Amino acid sequence: MITNDATILRVKHDVLCEVAKLAWAGELEEKRDELPFKMIPGPQAQFRCCIYKEREIIHQRVRLAEGKCPSGKNSINVVQVIGAACEECPIASYVITDNCRKCMGKACQNSCHFGAITMSDTRAHIDPGKCKECGKCAQACPYSAIAHLERPCKKVCPVDAITYDDNGICVIDEKKCIQCGACIHSCPFGAIGTRTFMVDVIRLINAGKRVVAMVAPATEGQFGENITMASWRTALKKIGFADMVEVALGGDLTAAAEAAEWAEAYKEGKKMTTSCCPAFVNMIRQHFPAQLEHMSTTVSPMCAVSRMLKEQEPGTITVFIGPCIAKKSETLDLNITDNADYAMTFGEIRAMMRARGVELEPEDNTLQDGSVFGKRFGNSGGVTAAVVQCFKEMNEDIEPKVMRCNGAAECKKALLLLKVGKLPEDFVEGMVCVGGCVGGPSKHKAELEAKKARDLLIGQADKREVHENLKAKGVENLAMHRH
Repeated sequence: MITNDATILRVKHDVLCEVAKLAWAGELEEKRDELPFKMIPGPQAQFRCCIYKEREIIHQRVRLAEGKCPSGKNSINVVQVIGAACEECPIASYVITDNCRKCMGKACQNSCHFGAITMSDTRAHIDPGKCKECGKCAQACPYSAIAHLERPCKKVCPVDAITYDDNGICVIDEKKCIQCGACIHSCPFGAIGTRTFMVDVIRLINAGKRVVAMVAPATEGQFGENITMASWRTALKKIGFADMVEVALGGDLTAAAEAAEWAEAYKEGKKMTTSCCPAFVNMIRQHFPAQLEHMSTTVSPMCAVSRMLKEQEPGTITVFIGPCIAKKSETLDLNITDNADYAMTFGEIRAMMRARGVELEPEDNTLQDGSVFGKRFGNSGGVTAAVVQCFKEMNEDIEPKVMRCNGAAECKKALLLLKVGKLPEDFVEGMVCVGGCVGGPSKHKAELEAKKARDLLIGQADKREVHENLKAKGVENLAMHRH
């Protein structure tokens, strides 16, 4: 479940835009504390019980926009809980509904091993302090009178990383969290957010540094068929980026290196997983560490383009733009050399643009850095398609059996099969977001809604082969391993 509540989105993006305005003007330090009062002037509350709670929520969102933790604690997790906003969900997981008949059999009370159920005058009652949420009572009730109220954030978390403190406030277990961002847009109160690097990027641009944007393949079609990669390049250069490169070129680089790695593993009879989805990489590291030996050592397309840019002009600052939250955690990964410096979502970069009065405008589809296979790299199955194409170009007679994992549940299934030695396929393509990167948590449009425009834009591209495109760009010999 994804909430599209306009109030949540408005508050989130208004805060980002206001912070960006102050950062561009160099006034953030002296005026940040005024933002909650400027945005919530009062005396009437706009979306919560009182203006004081609303101002505290704005204050914590400003901290997130600056790249800080809202609570002030020391944490490197990019996904964070906005404590002031998280208090409306019920603490109790199991509740008695009006269907309860207070029957003589007392099946619910008899099934509870913890003494959590008592009988009032009209119905049964569950003591949340004693309930262990085992669900035995709900299974036993003949009237289905006991409902299981699972919080949306906990329900969507694929790795059970969300729990609650004694006050019912959401707590993220950072040892489990794979930073996929699924919880962020599932919360109907907007109580989970992500740290941004927007202010850092603005300060670097203001300081005259060479900052280059790298736009994800999943971007095409997100803003309609008239907003092309050329549109993005023009808009980004207007706000101070030195240049913009399509990460589709990185898709070609990754596919070529991955194909060579897969071919070697295939001949040795070794199973292998992809490594381009950072949430999938986090899942392997934190939940299936014994399977790291099966993970490809090839870097992601984002890192590949960053290395190319830094090699071409040392000192370049690279900024990834796309619908992915986990990419932010990848930029903080010290195990990868010459990685991207920052990662930003569509909402964050557009806040930077709006703060300077710049919007994306229609432009001819003239910019093409990647092959068609690189452009489709962000689709579920796109990595496999690009690697198979590379096999053909390499004259490798390999027809690999690949488990294309579309979403976190399928990724977990594949890794469990690999763990117990029951995986029938040769390779695993892991995409934690359903649909692939195009289904990322910070997408602008739903996958199917954007598909028509994306297919049209990609269909207008030159049908280049992967290696042909890399040769034309002069980057076929770029180092592509993580270290």
